[in-house]
Amino acid sequence: MSVSPVLIASRGAKPRVDGRRLRSERTRQNIIEAYLVLLRRNPRIPTAAQIAKEAGVAVRSVFERFSDLPALTLATADYAIAQGQAAAAPRDVDGDRPTRISSHVRTRAAACESWSPLWRVMLTTEQQVKELHMRVVMARHGNIARMRLMYAPELASLAEPEREQLLIAMATMISFESWDQMRDCYDLSSEDAQAVWRTAIDRMLPSTPAGPAAGG
Repeated sequence: MSVSPVLIASRGAKPRVDGRRLRSERTRQNIIEAYLVLLRRNPRIPTAAQIAKEAGVAVRSVFERFSDLPALTLATADYAIAQGQAAAAPRDVDGDRPTRISSHVRTRAAACESWSPLWRVMLTTEQQVKELHMRVVMARHGNIARMRLMYAPELASLAEPEREQLLIAMATMISFESWDQMRDCYDLSSEDAQAVWRTAIDRMLPSTPAGPAAGG
Protein backbone atom coordinates (compact mmCIF):
# COMPACT_ATOMS: atom_id res chain seq x y z
CA MET A 1 0.00 0.00 0.00
CA SER A 2 1.49 3.27 -1.07
CA VAL A 3 1.63 6.21 1.31
CA SER A 4 0.79 9.68 0.14
CA PRO A 5 3.84 11.97 -0.16
CA VAL A 6 1.73 14.66 1.53
CA LEU A 7 1.15 12.36 4.52
CA ILE A 8 4.87 11.54 4.74
CA ALA A 9 5.74 15.23 4.65
CA SER A 10 3.17 16.07 7.30
CA ARG A 11 4.50 13.40 9.65
CA GLY A 12 7.96 14.89 9.68
CA ALA A 13 6.97 18.53 9.37
CA LYS A 14 7.47 20.97 12.20
CA PRO A 15 4.43 22.84 13.53
CA ARG A 16 3.77 25.90 11.42
CA VAL A 17 4.09 29.22 13.22
CA ASP A 18 0.90 31.24 13.11
CA GLY A 19 1.94 34.44 11.36
CA ARG A 20 -1.11 36.30 12.52
CA ARG A 21 -0.39 35.43 16.12
CA LEU A 22 3.20 36.62 15.80
CA ARG A 23 2.05 39.90 14.28
CA SER A 24 -0.49 40.31 17.06
CA GLU A 25 2.19 39.73 19.70
CA ARG A 26 4.49 42.24 17.99
CA THR A 27 1.67 44.78 17.92
CA ARG A 28 1.00 44.15 21.61
CA GLN A 29 4.66 44.71 22.44
CA ASN A 30 4.75 47.86 20.31
CA ILE A 31 1.77 49.23 22.24
CA ILE A 32 3.46 48.57 25.58
CA GLU A 33 6.69 50.20 24.41
CA ALA A 34 4.78 53.18 23.00
CA TYR A 35 3.06 53.58 26.36
CA LEU A 36 6.45 53.68 28.10
CA VAL A 37 7.85 56.19 25.62
CA LEU A 38 4.91 58.52 26.24
CA LEU A 39 5.21 58.17 30.02
CA ARG A 40 8.88 59.11 29.87
CA ARG A 41 7.99 62.22 27.88
CA ASN A 42 5.15 63.15 30.21
CA PRO A 43 4.47 61.13 33.40
CA ARG A 44 0.69 61.10 32.97
CA ILE A 45 -1.47 58.32 31.61
CA PRO A 46 -1.69 58.98 27.86
CA THR A 47 -4.88 58.56 25.88
CA ALA A 48 -5.55 55.52 23.72
CA ALA A 49 -5.26 57.76 20.66
CA GLN A 50 -1.81 58.97 21.72
CA ILE A 51 -0.65 55.42 22.39
CA ALA A 52 -2.00 54.19 19.06
CA LYS A 53 -0.28 57.02 17.19
CA GLU A 54 3.06 56.38 18.90
CA ALA A 55 2.78 52.63 18.20
CA GLY A 56 1.72 53.19 14.60
CA VAL A 57 -1.54 51.28 14.97
CA ALA A 58 -5.26 52.03 14.96
CA VAL A 59 -6.98 52.81 18.26
CA ARG A 60 -9.06 49.66 17.90
CA SER A 61 -5.82 47.64 17.90
CA VAL A 62 -5.10 48.90 21.41
CA PHE A 63 -8.47 47.74 22.74
CA GLU A 64 -8.31 44.46 20.83
CA ARG A 65 -5.33 43.55 23.00
CA PHE A 66 -6.15 45.38 26.24
CA SER A 67 -9.63 45.78 27.68
CA ASP A 68 -8.86 49.28 28.96
CA LEU A 69 -5.96 51.53 29.95
CA PRO A 70 -5.63 50.05 33.47
CA ALA A 71 -5.20 46.63 31.82
CA LEU A 72 -2.49 48.13 29.62
CA THR A 73 -0.83 49.64 32.69
CA LEU A 74 -0.87 46.22 34.37
CA ALA A 75 0.68 44.55 31.32
CA THR A 76 3.31 47.28 31.16
CA ALA A 77 4.07 46.82 34.85
CA ASP A 78 4.62 43.10 34.28
CA TYR A 79 6.92 43.90 31.38
CA ALA A 80 8.84 46.44 33.48
CA ILE A 81 9.19 44.05 36.41
CA ALA A 82 10.60 41.34 34.15
CA GLN A 83 13.01 43.80 32.52
CA GLY A 84 13.98 45.28 35.87
CA GLN A 85 14.67 41.89 37.44
CA ALA A 86 16.91 40.94 34.53
CA ALA A 87 18.83 44.21 34.69
CA ALA A 88 19.06 44.27 38.49
CA ALA A 89 20.59 40.84 38.99
CA PRO A 90 22.83 41.20 42.08
CA ARG A 91 26.47 41.80 41.24
CA ASP A 92 29.60 41.90 43.42
CA VAL A 93 27.81 40.01 46.20
CA ASP A 94 31.16 38.74 47.48
CA GLY A 95 32.89 42.10 47.23
CA ASP A 96 34.06 44.24 50.11
CA ARG A 97 31.67 46.71 51.73
CA PRO A 98 32.34 49.75 49.48
CA THR A 99 32.15 47.58 46.35
CA ARG A 100 28.84 46.04 47.36
CA ILE A 101 27.33 49.38 48.30
CA SER A 102 28.48 51.00 45.05
CA SER A 103 27.23 48.09 42.94
CA HIS A 104 23.85 48.03 44.66
CA VAL A 105 23.34 51.78 44.44
CA ARG A 106 24.37 51.91 40.79
CA THR A 107 21.89 49.17 39.89
CA ARG A 108 19.10 50.71 41.95
CA ALA A 109 19.70 54.17 40.46
CA ALA A 110 19.51 52.76 36.92
CA ALA A 111 16.17 51.14 37.74
CA CYS A 112 14.78 54.35 39.22
CA GLU A 113 16.00 56.42 36.29
CA SER A 114 14.39 54.05 33.82
CA TRP A 115 11.11 53.14 35.51
CA SER A 116 10.13 56.13 37.69
CA PRO A 117 7.55 57.47 35.19
CA LEU A 118 5.74 54.12 35.14
CA TRP A 119 6.02 53.84 38.93
CA ARG A 120 4.17 57.16 39.37
CA VAL A 121 1.33 55.90 37.21
CA MET A 122 1.22 52.60 39.08
CA LEU A 123 0.86 54.43 42.38
CA THR A 124 -2.02 56.56 41.09
CA THR A 125 -3.81 53.50 39.68
CA GLU A 126 -3.09 50.75 42.22
CA GLN A 127 -6.16 51.43 44.37
CA GLN A 128 -8.45 50.87 41.39
CA VAL A 129 -6.68 47.75 40.13
CA LYS A 130 -6.04 45.07 42.74
CA GLU A 131 -3.52 43.24 40.55
CA LEU A 132 -1.56 46.47 40.10
CA HIS A 133 -1.35 46.97 43.85
CA MET A 134 0.10 43.46 44.08
CA ARG A 135 2.79 44.44 41.56
CA VAL A 136 3.70 47.49 43.64
CA VAL A 137 4.04 45.34 46.76
CA MET A 138 6.05 42.76 44.80
CA ALA A 139 8.49 45.40 43.57
CA ARG A 140 8.99 46.76 47.07
CA HIS A 141 9.62 43.32 48.53
CA GLY A 142 12.05 42.63 45.69
CA ASN A 143 14.04 45.68 46.76
CA ILE A 144 14.32 44.31 50.30
CA ALA A 145 15.23 40.81 49.08
CA ARG A 146 18.09 42.27 47.06
CA MET A 147 19.44 44.11 50.10
CA ARG A 148 19.28 40.94 52.20
CA LEU A 149 21.65 39.39 49.69
CA MET A 150 23.95 42.37 49.13
CA TYR A 151 24.38 43.18 52.83
CA ALA A 152 24.18 39.70 54.35
CA PRO A 153 27.45 40.02 56.35
CA GLU A 154 26.30 43.19 58.10
CA LEU A 155 22.68 42.13 58.58
CA ALA A 156 23.75 38.83 60.15
CA SER A 157 24.92 40.72 63.22
CA LEU A 158 21.39 41.97 63.94
CA ALA A 159 18.57 40.11 65.62
CA GLU A 160 14.93 40.41 64.65
CA PRO A 161 13.04 42.73 64.68
CA GLU A 162 15.98 45.15 64.41
CA ARG A 163 17.15 43.60 61.14
CA GLU A 164 13.70 43.92 59.54
CA GLN A 165 13.32 47.48 60.78
CA LEU A 166 16.65 48.42 59.23
CA LEU A 167 15.72 46.84 55.90
CA ILE A 168 12.42 48.71 55.81
CA ALA A 169 14.17 51.99 56.62
CA MET A 170 16.78 51.42 53.91
CA ALA A 171 14.15 50.37 51.37
CA THR A 172 12.24 53.59 52.03
CA MET A 173 15.43 55.58 51.76
CA ILE A 174 16.29 54.16 48.30
CA SER A 175 12.74 54.14 46.97
CA PHE A 176 11.56 55.53 43.64
CA GLU A 177 10.03 58.42 45.58
CA SER A 178 13.40 59.20 47.18
CA TRP A 179 15.07 59.20 43.78
CA ASP A 180 12.42 61.55 42.39
CA GLN A 181 12.97 63.99 45.24
CA MET A 182 16.73 64.07 44.77
CA ARG A 183 16.54 64.41 40.99
CA ASP A 184 13.48 66.66 40.57
CA CYS A 185 13.17 68.61 43.83
CA TYR A 186 16.83 69.01 44.79
CA ASP A 187 18.12 68.99 41.20
CA LEU A 188 20.91 66.53 41.92
CA SER A 189 22.71 64.79 39.08
CA SER A 190 22.51 61.02 38.94
CA GLU A 191 26.09 60.80 40.23
CA ASP A 192 25.41 63.13 43.17
CA ALA A 193 22.18 61.34 44.05
CA GLN A 194 24.01 58.01 44.08
CA ALA A 195 26.64 59.52 46.37
CA VAL A 196 23.88 60.50 48.83
CA TRP A 197 22.57 56.93 48.84
CA ARG A 198 26.02 55.38 49.23
CA THR A 199 26.81 57.56 52.24
CA ALA A 200 23.43 56.93 53.86
CA ILE A 201 23.61 53.16 53.41
CA ASP A 202 27.14 53.04 54.77
CA ARG A 203 26.05 54.94 57.87
CA MET A 204 22.93 52.84 58.42
CA LEU A 205 24.58 49.43 58.11
CA PRO A 206 26.22 47.81 61.14
CA SER A 207 29.96 47.27 61.08
CA THR A 208 31.18 44.65 58.65
CA PRO A 209 32.54 41.52 60.36
CA ALA A 210 36.18 40.71 59.76
CA GLY A 211 36.52 38.35 56.78
CA PRO A 212 36.47 38.25 53.00
CA ALA A 213 33.52 40.68 52.75
CA ALA A 214 35.08 43.29 55.04
CA GLY A 215 36.18 46.56 53.60
CA GLY A 216 35.28 49.54 55.67
